[in-house]
Parts: sequence; structure tokens; C-alpha cells
Amino acid sequence: MSFPLLTATAVLPAIGAVATAAVPAAQRTAAKWLALLVSLATLALAITVLVRFDPNGGRYQLTESHAWIADFGVRYELGVDGIGVALVALTALLIPFIILAGWHDADPLETGSRRWRPTQGFFALILAVEAMVIISFEATDVFLFYIFFEAMLIPMYFLIGGFGDRAHEHGEEAASTQRSYAAVKFLLYNLVGGLIMLAAVIGLYVVAGNFSLQEIAQARANGSLHMATSTERWLFLGFFFAFAVKAPLWPLHTWLPNAMQESTAPVAVLITAVVDKVGTFAMLRFCLQLFPEASKWATPVILVLALVSIVYGALLAVGQRDIKRLVAYASISHFGFIIMGIFAMTSQGQSGATLYMVNHGISTAAWMLLAGFLISRRGSRLIADYGGVQKVAPVLAGTFLIGTLATLSLPGLAPFVSEFLVLVGTFTRYPAIGIIGTFGIVLAALYALVLYQRTMTGPVKPEVSAMPDLRVRELLVVAPLIVLLIFLGVYPKPVTDIVNPAVKSTLSDVHKTDPKPEVEAVAK
Repeated sequence: MSFPLLTATAVLPAIGAVATAAVPAAQRTAAKWLALLVSLATLALAITVLVRFDPNGGRYQLTESHAWIADFGVRYELGVDGIGVALVALTALLIPFIILAGWHDADPLETGSRRWRPTQGFFALILAVEAMVIISFEATDVFLFYIFFEAMLIPMYFLIGGFGDRAHEHGEEAASTQRSYAAVKFLLYNLVGGLIMLAAVIGLYVVAGNFSLQEIAQARANGSLHMATSTERWLFLGFFFAFAVKAPLWPLHTWLPNAMQESTAPVAVLITAVVDKVGTFAMLRFCLQLFPEASKWATPVILVLALVSIVYGALLAVGQRDIKRLVAYASISHFGFIIMGIFAMTSQGQSGATLYMVNHGISTAAWMLLAGFLISRRGSRLIADYGGVQKVAPVLAGTFLIGTLATLSLPGLAPFVSEFLVLVGTFTRYPAIGIIGTFGIVLAALYALVLYQRTMTGPVKPEVSAMPDLRVRELLVVAPLIVLLIFLGVYPKPVTDIVNPAVKSTLSDVHKTDPKPEVEAVAK
């Protein structure tokens, strides 16, 4: 039997989480290094998966299948297509940077504090989330996917509620209350979505008799499995609702600003650059593949909701006074672009959406982590408390500018390519939606450049006059992300070559082809 590479990629961080949590309390530094080494080993496995994946091979590769709960048709089935393998690589890539960026975020607070921050637990929870996210991208059994789709909420709840940002203007007691509120809100929103999905998962089993994604999709394609129109639509809505909460899509987005505001910067990156991608990925893998007709039926409404997310998120980002909430609303706008690309049902739109998932993960990680470094120096999240930072910390300001420009999709940086593909793919089928969606780009330039102008330029405020520039550890976090933003902005082909075959398969699932361009005949 061949080596179970996909299982190893998910199990290694799970074992690392247990080992990190078991490190003696006095050995905090050892726990950090152990977590970092495990994340790097996981990255090595993910790169191996990426190298062994053949874009021109079968749809699902490196597959594993074992009996699990035979009486209920549940199997332990894993496999990756081009979309899944790209997101596994993204997850494994970001976790080492998240761990390095949060190196001191869970250290014990000063003597006399009412709270103790268990360092080992912080890094163990990050590794646990990584394991659950990776197996979610690999699972081809619907029930197996559902288990880890829900299980990742538990470590995320403790990361948000137990390890919040120390920069709070109202003191420790108020900060603890708001962290608890944000964590509970995150949990309740996602649990409600998960419970509705559970009902749909059970309904799918009643109709199909098993949970295998590939078997159900094949049976639907060859006509051996027929769903009544109303049944398919209800099942689709059950799945889509859970994924829309996780994504997050307006109006199910309200948990995200609270969660990102109260989290440490690395945990905020874990939420929006890693965990939330499971929602958009699942729309492609499960909604479109299992319920093609219902997906087409719901497309007009979903496109409108995505459009609202784009414009609404960007408008609220413009008016924010808190740096982290601004990044959160910007992410809501970006996820609107991703969902719009998915349901445009064109190869350009879906390729752009998948590429956007990767590029958004890298750009948001860079921008949010740099914002976290800035906040940790000043001790405030309020934009008004900054000014003139570029004169005292030019490297921090310069890298923050690149992250800002990537967020507004400047040509030459990675997000531009994906956003362009999404808009082109949407416009070819839904011109009005595509045109209105471009306003999101204008608003992105407004909130991103205003944030940079208010924090980095102008007179140096006394509170930031002694602000240190980026340290070596922080440069090790930021520099590779900046390089990737530039490289993928200039040469996105390595990613598009991997995802395009999977996108074509997804379009064939919903029986869609790209619209033919309407070209008027030229009189000779």
C-alpha cells in the first residue's frame, strides 16, 4: 500500500498539537520551537503533495479510501483536485508565519494580572486548527468533511476568547468581556450553520444511500440517482447556508468583525486567511458538484448577495476607526468577489475565484500581521492614535504600503490578477453585476490609502516618535509574503495551471460552458 501522504499532512499537525500541549509549563520556548518545527514539517509534506499532483491527471489524486462506519455508508475517503491542493499548500504555508508572528502573543502577562496565558495551549490550538482545515480540503466523504468542518470551531473558540489582543482602550476587564462576546458570537453563528448543514447531510444520505462525494456525483451525472427538484433545492440551501456563514457572506457576516477585532493579529489571519477559505472551497466542491441544478437556480440571488458584500463591506471599511475592523470589513468585500466568481459559472470567474482564495490569503496575512506589529508597538488599534510612522519606522511603513497596495489590487501584485479574472468572468455572463462590482475596487483604493495616509504619513505623533522598526523575526514573517505577492502578481501561471483543470470539471458538473463573445460582423 502506498504511503498515505494526505493523511500524514493532516495527522502531523494534530500530533504536534498534542505534543506541544504536553510540554511542561516552564518550557514555553521549547513549546514554541516544537510548534514551529511541526508546521515546517507539515509544509514540507504539503509541498510533496503539490509536486506529486499532476494537473493533467485524474480529477482526484493521491486518494485514500478505508471503511469507517460501514452500517451508515461512512468511509474515510481523501483526495485532492487542483483547487484542494492549492488550498492545502496555502494553509501549510501560512501557519509557520502565523506561529512566528505570534511568538510572544501568549507569553504570561505581567505580575499581578488576573489572567494566565498558557503559551503551550496557544500554539497547540493553532496546530489543531491547521490539521482540521487541511483534512477539510482533502475529504471526499461528505460526513467526514462535516465532522472537521464543525470540529475546527472548538480550537478557534478558545483562540478568540482566551488569547485576545492586549491593545484595548478600556482596560483588561472590558477586554475580557468583549473577547468572550466575540468568541460566543463566532461559535453560535457557525454552530447554527453547521446544524442546518447536518440536517442536509442526513437528507443527502436518505436520498443517495451513502456519503461518497465521487459516487454521488457520478450517479447524478449518469442518471442513476435522481433528486426531485424541491429536494435538491432544500439540500443545496442547507449546505450553502453553512458555507455562507463560514465564508462569510452578507448578511451572515456580522461575527467576523468582532472576532478579528478581539483576536491577536495571528489569530485574525488564521480566521480570515485560512478557516474562512473552507466555506468558499466547499461551495465549489460540494454545492456545485452535488446540486448542479439547484446551484444554477440560486445563482441570481447569490450573485446579488455577493455584490452587496462587495459594496457593503468596502463602504463600512471606509468608515472604520479601528484598524482590525477595517481589515475585517475589507475581507468581507473580498469574499464577495470570490463568491461572485464561483457563481458566475464561467472558467475565468471560477479560476479567478480560486486564485483569489490563494492571493487573498497571502495579501491579508501580510497586511494584518503588519498591522499587528504596528499595534503591538503603540498599544492601540485606533487609527487616530497614529501618524508619521514612516519617518521613524521606514521598513515597517514600506512593507505596510505593499500590503496596502495588494489589498486594493494594484496591477503587478497578486490580488489584481484574480480580481480581474473574476470581473471578466462575471461580466461575460452577467454584465450588470460585473459593472457594479467594479465599484468595490474604487472603494478599496479609498479605505486602503486613507488608512496608510492617516497612520504612516503626516507629522510624527509624540506617542510613535520612539517606535522601533521591524525586528529580524518580524522581517522573516513579512519578507516571504511580500515576495510571493510580487511573484504571483507578475507570474500567476504556476497556480492557474494547477486549478484550471479542476475548474473545467466543476463547470461540466453544472453543465455550463463559457459564453461565446458577441462580435459584430465587420462589413468588407
